[in-house]
Amino acid sequence: MSEMSFEQMLEESLKTIHNGQIVEGTVIAVKEDEAVLNIGYKADGILTRSEYTNDSNVDLCDVIKVGDTMEVKVLKVNDGDGQVQLTYKRLAAEKGNKRLEEAFENHEVLTATVAQVLNGGLSVVVDEARVFIPASLVSDTYEKNLEKFAGQEIEFVITEFNPRRRRIIGDRKQLLVAKKAEMQKELFEKIHVGDVVEGVVKNVTDFGAFIDLGGADGLLHISEMSWGRVENPKKVFNVGDKVSVLIKEINGTKIALSLKFEDQNPWLTAADKYAVGNVVTGKVARMTDFGAFVELEPGVDALLHVSQISHDHVDKPADVLQIGQEIEAKVVDFNADEKKISLSMKALEQAPAKEEAEDAE
Repeated sequence: MSEMSFEQMLEESLKTIHNGQIVEGTVIAVKEDEAVLNIGYKADGILTRSEYTNDSNVDLCDVIKVGDTMEVKVLKVNDGDGQVQLTYKRLAAEKGNKRLEEAFENHEVLTATVAQVLNGGLSVVVDEARVFIPASLVSDTYEKNLEKFAGQEIEFVITEFNPRRRRIIGDRKQLLVAKKAEMQKELFEKIHVGDVVEGVVKNVTDFGAFIDLGGADGLLHISEMSWGRVENPKKVFNVGDKVSVLIKEINGTKIALSLKFEDQNPWLTAADKYAVGNVVTGKVARMTDFGAFVELEPGVDALLHVSQISHDHVDKPADVLQIGQEIEAKVVDFNADEKKISLSMKALEQAPAKEEAEDAE
């Protein structure tokens, strides 16, 4: 480097800077927590780690190199040691605030990584400017655990911009609501009653399961989960399961779903299987005082009247039968229209001598 002329040295000595001034400097030395910049002033500028970034774990040697040119802001012309204290992050934040102001005015959708999860919401950083997204505006549904958003890249809009009060508020919820509304519109334009569609189990309750159809949720009621009996939906479905469902009914934005596909209807072949006179086996599903209902197969129940259980007197079915017990009986009546089948265990027993004699008379 050529030596400076007397005129250049004189010019440098007379050059002045002031607090708040934006200057350009060249990095001449770097340590892990401090960088030294030549800012064209009689004293060099000092940029500490805390004035470079909010991340206390950053090693400046990894992000700044000797010879780099940087635009910085003067914090203090004389820091007490005859040096100039500089800041990079505050200048970046000012530029970030300007960027956020433009985004606020233009209703622009921004993308940023969640820098911090707070008690009341999320903090994201855009060009060193912080944006707070309240918990109520993080999602269109209640989020119990915000920690899952840590480090995630999210989209949001600025709904309040007041840097003087340090209130720069972001909103992710309205984007999700708008997106779902568009998806819902597209879904209802293409689905019809009778369609078979793919969905994902979103929630399971005692009365059914809610299926995400990609734009709207449909209800798969417990009574529509199978041609047979389902006692507990939570034993059949898990959140995240993929299912193919039949659209049974559309009422406004409500969708009723079913897994009772007509080609699997057990009553289609019941007339042959359970014709009068056939001997069948089944399991006792439930009991009343007047009889027991026997499941012959999922979706096909038959009534075993208390008078048809035995030649011996039976006061009530629970006295001689148990839920889940497998029995053998003869079909004594079949009504396809009403989907009713009557059974008799007594018909398979040998009648007592007294009854046989009475029958003979």
